[in-house]
Amino acid sequence: MKIVVAITGASGSVYAKLLLDKLVKLQNQFIELGIVMSKNAEEIWETELGDDTYRNYPFRYFDKYDFAAPFASGSAKYDTMIVVPCSMGTLGRIAHGVSDDLVTRAADVILKERRKLILVARDTPYSLIHIKNMELVTLAGGIICPATPSFYSKPQTIEQLAETVVDRVLDLAGLDITTFRWGKEK
Repeated sequence: MKIVVAITGASGSVYAKLLLDKLVKLQNQFIELGIVMSKNAEEIWETELGDDTYRNYPFRYFDKYDFAAPFASGSAKYDTMIVVPCSMGTLGRIAHGVSDDLVTRAADVILKERRKLILVARDTPYSLIHIKNMELVTLAGGIICPATPSFYSKPQTIEQLAETVVDRVLDLAGLDITTFRWGKEK
């Protein structure tokens, strides 16, 4: 499996951090992972999490405008793209096929190749424009996975709460993880 993770400037850096932390531990389940992170996403991460640890992950980083990145073409055969958090602006550009940067181009490629696109939408409330854009992405084959945590597992920290979303994303991506399962004892 080849994965691309895009981190946009929406609030919710904790979701991106926890996803990357878990992907480090799951490296035996994929052969390649590329990261695209906007400058705004870096600033939001530093503001929300108080550090710049996004620089420390053992994955390959690509500039937001690097159209020579492998996943800018369907021939590279990336299987899955996760946009976390996904801003409404990014979602709108993806929904309408506006490939003006590497994030939107990669999403366009994933959709046209009928591969797995997971958008972790992080905004509230939704306007009708947001909902229509989510509908367009869904009709095109993408998966909208709002950053809406669950409470079944009785999370005790913000990180545990955010992990309920991240674990759902990893499940949707097809990775084998250990997590709370409804109806199963821990």
